[in-house]
Amino acid sequence: MQPACDTVFDDLALRAANAYQHGMPLCARPYQAMAQALGCSEAQLLDCLARLREHGMLNRVGPVFDHRQAGASTLAALAVPPRDIDNVAARVSEYPEVNHNYLRTHRYNLWFVITAPCRARIDQILAEIATTTGLVPLDLPMVQAYRVDLGFPLEAPA
Repeated sequence: MQPACDTVFDDLALRAANAYQHGMPLCARPYQAMAQALGCSEAQLLDCLARLREHGMLNRVGPVFDHRQAGASTLAALAVPPRDIDNVAARVSEYPEVNHNYLRTHRYNLWFVITAPCRARIDQILAEIATTTGLVPLDLPMVQAYRVDLGFPLEAPA
């Protein structure tokens, strides 16, 4: 049985989420610096983040790079037969360059983002996915970026 939201998303989780949606300390021990700013120990913060991840409330903690500065990126999609979706999604997720992989209700039902050092590596990954799955990826490289400041002020559960 999954615990109630308020037992997982406690005061420390709330404060950490609100304080660090838009930036982490750039230092050798970012979690230690975060913990100090939040008034807890590094171990308490790491335990809190692990608990949120275990309960599906946190996917990852880390930087989001401007791919144009760090290499190349593309949004891709596959039209996967429903019976194959789990296997194909697992195959796509094997690539460390894939940073999002999700199901949608559309003919192209499996969508993923690939970020790599160069466009040639993206092309290689797409070709490998096509070969191993028998499906041709839809490749949608970004033409123009429009900054979306994705962040949400969070409140304690009611």
